Amino acid sequence: MLAPVSITSSGPEPVTPDAPVVLHSPQLTQEWLDLTFVHWAVDPAVVAGLLPAGTVPDTLDGVTFVGLVAFRMHRVGWMRLPGVPYFGSFPETNVRLYSVDEYGRRGVVFRSMDASRLVPVVMGRLGFRLPYVWSRMSVRTGGQGGDGGNRVAYTSARRLPGPRGAYSRLVVRPGERIAEPTALEHFLTARWGMHKPFLGGAGDAAGFLPNDHPRWPLHRATLVTCEENLVRSAGLPAPAGDPVSVLYSPGVRVRLGRAAAGPPRG
Repeated sequence: MLAPVSITSSGPEPVTPDAPVVLHSPQLTQEWLDLTFVHWAVDPAVVAGLLPAGTVPDTLDGVTFVGLVAFRMHRVGWMRLPGVPYFGSFPETNVRLYSVDEYGRRGVVFRSMDASRLVPVVMGRLGFRLPYVWSRMSVRTGGQGGDGGNRVAYTSARRLPGPRGAYSRLVVRPGERIAEPTALEHFLTARWGMHKPFLGGAGDAAGFLPNDHPRWPLHRATLVTCEENLVRSAGLPAPAGDPVSVLYSPGVRVRLGRAAAGPPRG
């Protein structure tokens, strides 16, 4: 049984649309393009046991969320070197949860990360202890439906390490840009780090890997098609009912820092 997590007396850090810390010496750079965020509300008790030690579900109005996020990873680069054009660019689809640690840092926890390039999958699993899996994937933009609206379509079919048969098919129709995102929309997208097991920490205690990027350009979107079992394959109940939020973003350029355990520095 996990020990209870005591959040700092000042409580979780505020949700801010801009990164609270600018990373002047990033470990990685990359672009996240053509993103679709699909979210369902869930009882925090359902996901608590799936988070790393030292974290608890982050909540808004008493609930937490399961996110299915599909996008194009583009030109991943090390340090300040130019991004890699082939191996650093690929479709990706993530199942993620929302977390907060004892120091009040809000983040995400990835339950699965489907990607179409084998080399980044192996590096992500071995070098970063992230749950990457190798899948056949595509992202198609600009198609039109019978209503004449532009659509973005994402497909994923898992290869290795499985479970075989895990898949997703999402089609969305982006709408107008959001001038003032709601509290929920900020909560789901303004996440300035990830929690993950930290190599060298005590047991599987959580480390925190920060990121920064410009403020999200967000559009509300209509979910045209959602056929998937990635959420269930990630150890979560299959989503019941309509999602509480569907968003689209053309993307941002991102910098990632180094993962570290313990309190924030600086």
